[in-house]
Amino acid sequence: MGLKAVHFGGGNIGRGFVAEKLHLAGYEVVFIDVVDSIIEQLQKTKEYTVTEIGGEGEKVNKITNYRAINSKTNEADVVDEISTADLVTCAVGPNILKFIAPVIGKGIDKRTAPKPVAVIACENAIGATDTLAGFIKDSKNTPQDRLSSINDRASFANSAIDRIVPGQDPNAGLNVKIESFYEWVVDKTPFAKEGHPEVSAIKWVDDLNPYIERKLFTVNTGHAAAAYYGHARGKRTIHDALQDSDINKIVYDCLSETSHLIVKKHGISTEEQKAYVEKIVKRISNPYLEDVVERVGRAPLRKLSRKERFVGPASQLAESGDKIDALLGAIEQAFAFLDVKDDEESAELSKILKSTEAKEVVKKVCGLEESHPLFSKIVPIVQKVQETTK
Repeated sequence: MGLKAVHFGGGNIGRGFVAEKLHLAGYEVVFIDVVDSIIEQLQKTKEYTVTEIGGEGEKVNKITNYRAINSKTNEADVVDEISTADLVTCAVGPNILKFIAPVIGKGIDKRTAPKPVAVIACENAIGATDTLAGFIKDSKNTPQDRLSSINDRASFANSAIDRIVPGQDPNAGLNVKIESFYEWVVDKTPFAKEGHPEVSAIKWVDDLNPYIERKLFTVNTGHAAAAYYGHARGKRTIHDALQDSDINKIVYDCLSETSHLIVKKHGISTEEQKAYVEKIVKRISNPYLEDVVERVGRAPLRKLSRKERFVGPASQLAESGDKIDALLGAIEQAFAFLDVKDDEESAELSKILKSTEAKEVVKKVCGLEESHPLFSKIVPIVQKVQETTK
């Protein structure tokens, strides 16, 4: 019997990154989603394409050997698939993990195979698999008398993923356009006993934290900073934004501050980090990605949260008294990303700013306590945005 991966999330990252790499590694992929239209398309279409875009041109991969199940209407089938799978992955968004945990828990509990299923969350969030595992191990999702033996049935490994998926053509269907560069790094320590899954696209490491923070505080920080400043100045794409010399300098200033943290904290050399920054800025500047600033900037509430791309590094730098001027500027632009079309979080942020006192906004949105050294620096930023958006 061949290798089988159950993947939650039929969106662009799911189809264009995770499923692509699993397909190339020889897995049958079983897509799980609750969006009827996506599941129906996957069920009716026997193949789709992933077009990788890079400086050297385009490469097209044809994806086949997949199935699709709607977990909303066919939960029992999903449980059965997980009970016999080699690998379970997801790319659903950090806020959705709690909703997929119950069915994954049931599938894990039904397993009788001697080798545990590997569970890897592929989300833009630190410790996403730990978060998912926490929901799965909740008494509502796993019988407590089975909890002590759950590691016999499942191994949970955190990962760091990095690949830019630009806006797609409106008539693309299941086909996905994606950048050629990617990074998929996974903690191999949970697999010490049984051995990790064979997926050539994955880089297996003993310590994931440096990779997670370097990626989040370089790629995501730079990408979002360019998006928020670009939006404020009427730019259409990230490429357009970074062609503006002022925005370009601001992005480099933000990454200079985060680089200081990364070098100091993780022992990465200054030269290596500088080269990484240059590579990242070149990537996000790619004009062929057609990366629209509103797409990159969407979900500002999540991006302003405690462990995310701005407040995460700024809080650590503030604790050691290091420079954070550029990051504070990016935080201001993120708070000003309001009422953007088709972005629920930007509308919610607007409501919060209109109805909540500045200190409470910083507590609620950024997750900071008044005693934290960053708190007093963000409060006036929020007040300024509130004044200018009255």
